Amino acid sequence: MKIESAKVIVTCPGRNFVTLKITTDQGVYGIGDATLNGRELSVVSYLEDHVIPCLIGKDPRRIEDIWQYLYRGGYWRRGPVTMSAIAAVDTALWDIKAKMAGMPLYDLLGGKSREAVMVYGHANGIDLAETVDEVGRYIDMGYRAIRAQSGVPGIKDAYGVGRGKMYYEPADAALPSETVWDTRKYLNFVPKLFDKLRDTYGFDHHLLHDAHHRLTPIEAGSLGHRLEPYQLFWLEDATPAENQEAFKLIRQHTTTPLAVGEIFNTIWDAKDLIQNQLIDYIRTTVVRAGGITHLRRIADFAAIWQVRTGSHGATDLSPVTMGAALHFDVWVPNFGIQEYMRHTPETDAVFPHDYTFDKGFLYPGERPGHGVDIDEAEAAKYPYKPAYLPVARLEDGSMWNW
Repeated sequence: MKIESAKVIVTCPGRNFVTLKITTDQGVYGIGDATLNGRELSVVSYLEDHVIPCLIGKDPRRIEDIWQYLYRGGYWRRGPVTMSAIAAVDTALWDIKAKMAGMPLYDLLGGKSREAVMVYGHANGIDLAETVDEVGRYIDMGYRAIRAQSGVPGIKDAYGVGRGKMYYEPADAALPSETVWDTRKYLNFVPKLFDKLRDTYGFDHHLLHDAHHRLTPIEAGSLGHRLEPYQLFWLEDATPAENQEAFKLIRQHTTTPLAVGEIFNTIWDAKDLIQNQLIDYIRTTVVRAGGITHLRRIADFAAIWQVRTGSHGATDLSPVTMGAALHFDVWVPNFGIQEYMRHTPETDAVFPHDYTFDKGFLYPGERPGHGVDIDEAEAAKYPYKPAYLPVARLEDGSMWNW
């Protein structure tokens, strides 16, 4: 068996997705996600000009060797463009191998560790009252875990409050829009939000919150401490993690569980955080961390230190990543939770899939492979459309973290 062809498909059914389709000389094909929000064309170029020519003629069953070839064989390693491209290849190859074996992907990985995957949804509102109502709506839909984000008094266009409810999409313009941030207003408001949520709904449901890299370590420690009475499932992305030791200061001040890693690309981004037990959940994804092959290594390393998985699953990842992630989730022994932002009906039509939602859980399905396909005719209806994430500035005009 040889790889006969590979092609990149770019489509924009409400947002841009980059999909790699690899076909063998026996007619078996697999697909992988290479979407990188705001940098889609960089990944397309890297795949078409540098990766695909190296794949033709290779044996698709040699997943590990191909992964090492693309990672070790390149002098310039790591980074979001390189690792997203490698992830697309890796995911497509696992899809092919599972189809060849006639198995759902989770069986090829070693079989189920659980029957279903607990997921969390996104409840957001323009103010406290609307966010409280939205959390209630997610509870009514059967969610057992909900991330709560709210507009903050005095801050226009606060992070996490999108233009829609079920299909939140922050990338909003052909050039980056600018928002304004004030940390003090945010820190004074967030405990009030969770006090109201617990007062309204009690403690039977898991609540999560994303600080989105906006805080310094000491500010994050203070917020985590103030949120302890509300028993958050986690506080996510409390501070930028380029300096992994920064989380030591947060740990000294709070027992609120910490999650980080959706923008990590390799195990090296998380090594110190994990082995020093500075986090409780690692949020790396199939697409951003080099595919299933490398994500398994991160999860196995995390298991040694009792760190659990909590993979990113926002709408900037295509249903291909969600499908592959769910097969990974039902297998991985140290699973914690899976983020689940629903895609639009247009996206679901482009990417028909086997996974289903029921009472707060996702089920990956039993179709051989990772259970997600692409309808190329449907994809062609939605041409690429430039879209950037916003940027954030402080009130004095200084650039801040988005």
